[in-house]
Amino acid sequence: MFKCLVNSIAQAISLSFSRIQFTPDLMPSDVTGTEILQNREDGAGREFKFVKGPIFTNVLLADEINRTPPKTQSALLEAMQEKRVTVAGKNHILQKPFFVLATQNPIEQEGTYPLPEAQLDRFMFLIRLEYPNRDEELSIARNTTSGELPTLSKVLTGKKMKEFQQLVEKIPVPEHVFERAVDLVRMTRPTNPEAPAWVNQSVQWGAG
Repeated sequence: MFKCLVNSIAQAISLSFSRIQFTPDLMPSDVTGTEILQNREDGAGREFKFVKGPIFTNVLLADEINRTPPKTQSALLEAMQEKRVTVAGKNHILQKPFFVLATQNPIEQEGTYPLPEAQLDRFMFLIRLEYPNRDEELSIARNTTSGELPTLSKVLTGKKMKEFQQLVEKIPVPEHVFERAVDLVRMTRPTNPEAPAWVNQSVQWGAG
């Protein structure tokens, strides 16, 4: 269901979509891509060519992300933070815009790996899906057994989205807003002597 939702969002805003099924035997190169040795087009020997992995897309769905070891999970860290991947010492820039959405099963413990804090910090929010109510389940049953899903019309393009992102950076911000934002962040850190007492008692690591 979530895969259909993400794919539909990508279609509606004219972005490319890719899905990775995270499994225990998934390797970092299966995510980022790898270099292969092949014959040169001019026939003068061989050369390494980089073959892009599924991460080279606009919208990436990391399905059941907690089923793969931390080594492979970390392949997403650089991509989500720097919008690039490094393979064999070479940097490869990802497409813009670039979004990562992930699913995980919080119930099962066997065969799963907890996500590192550094990776959790790169996701904006976490949604816990509960069971749908009766009317919602009836709607799901009807929609998934009625043949082909309707085609979505495009309401936005990737180029336009990039322009909107650039416009946000150009919005003038008063100095007192900067100061207030910095003060709020600093108040979440227990090492700050000006932080409230409850922060020192309840918070181990403040905002970075």
